[in-house]
Amino acid sequence: MATSPTLVTGATGFVGSAVARALVRHGHDVRVLTRARSDRRNLAGLVAQEVEGDLTDAASLARAVQGCRYVLHVAADYRIWVPDPAAMLAANVGGTVDLMRAAQAAGVERIVYCSSVAALGLHKDGTPADETSPVSEDTVVGIYKKSKYRAEQAVLAMVRDEGLPAVIVNPAAPVGPRDVKPTPTGRMIADAAAGRLPAYVDTGLNLVHVDDVAEGHILALERGRVGERYILGNENLSLAQVFALVAEVAGRKPPRIKLNRELLWPLALGCEAAARLTGITPLVTRDHLRMARKTMFFSNAKARAELGFAPRPARAAVADAVAWFRAAGMVPA
Repeated sequence: MATSPTLVTGATGFVGSAVARALVRHGHDVRVLTRARSDRRNLAGLVAQEVEGDLTDAASLARAVQGCRYVLHVAADYRIWVPDPAAMLAANVGGTVDLMRAAQAAGVERIVYCSSVAALGLHKDGTPADETSPVSEDTVVGIYKKSKYRAEQAVLAMVRDEGLPAVIVNPAAPVGPRDVKPTPTGRMIADAAAGRLPAYVDTGLNLVHVDDVAEGHILALERGRVGERYILGNENLSLAQVFALVAEVAGRKPPRIKLNRELLWPLALGCEAAARLTGITPLVTRDHLRMARKTMFFSNAKARAELGFAPRPARAAVADAVAWFRAAGMVPA
């Protein structure tokens, strides 16, 4: 007897491809939403039905969810700097709302929305934040983070007011294989592994293996409570500790020069100006520097207790990321 498919958005991307593969391993009949011009490298070897659509095309989303039992919405425009913020907001916020409405109308049984720790509050003293840490839009730095905050708030409102059967997961900084673009975190890992980062700024982040994030999505689908958020993170590390891990794995010396953030503002302004002229992603932006002022440390205690989330050590995540980047020719052997 045929089973109802599980729709995954973002399966051509980094986290989405890991989620789609995890669903297949767990026995799901997977359907993936792909854009006409998507890079399909991450679909290689994946047993899944493709449906063409776009987050900015509501009619295509309505077609994609037809007959589905579950929807896992992982797709997002993830860039720290964009020349046109409106386009990012249309995809990340408008597209999320349209997909949620389409899923609700189609009678989807359960939805897992992949948000981000970017949508959560942080503690000024640098101690790990959790799902209850206070947050408001005016404390969220950068258009990407604001877009994820607005989308998450919209989903929570739909759960509360319209009975949307959605569970929210908030991945921290995933690293690992199939980071084809790569993501901003992946680019940092690759550059450090290749010896292209002579210096760093003093900040911190929470590293987690992308495949553990994918398993966290499955756990949220099976065990998560509707309307609840679950942080899918693991180890809180300073940037110096991250680079030390990368150096150990890659057989290189870590960067030793710690830069003063405030002295980098002229460089950030210059990089952004050059990016507007060339279209090339800037090396450093003002939002990078604003974000570096806050330590992105989080607790995964709720996901461990309620979902049974059990991620592997950060070193294993870094090792898998470096190995993949080398195999892909993005880091010299």
